[in-house]
Amino acid sequence: MQAETRTCPPSTREWATRRGAPRVLVADDQPEMRALLRRALLRKGYDVVEAPDGPGLVKAIVDGLMEQRTQGPDLIVSDVRMPGFSGLEVLARLRRDGWTTPFVLITAFGDAQLHADATKLGAACVLNKPFAMEDLCAAVEALVPPLR
Repeated sequence: MQAETRTCPPSTREWATRRGAPRVLVADDQPEMRALLRRALLRKGYDVVEAPDGPGLVKAIVDGLMEQRTQGPDLIVSDVRMPGFSGLEVLARLRRDGWTTPFVLITAFGDAQLHADATKLGAACVLNKPFAMEDLCAAVEALVPPLR
């Protein structure tokens, strides 16, 4: 039986050598929230890709890897509760597969257990809704600075 060949995910610092803005993948099942996040991150100089739910998040990651010039996300911002797969489920799968891409979770249901689970899985940050957009932008900029 032949060993499976896997393409490693892009380095979390690959964006530093590319000629484009860092790519942030935003997943939230509320269109208004996605639009707010998109506008805020575009103003900060990021390339933003949106996903409407858990399966859309997975598809956006795969689509980025399949582009002619492979462009996986440099950072992922995801709601925790979404149809299909939760943000925690996607984070867990990416970490199991060896991805180190920074992951920021946002949630309206941020109890202590959720924060503990997210930290254990390797989330860089968990923000409870409602949060100040400045707090999200500061967290994103600390993890993946925009091009200046």
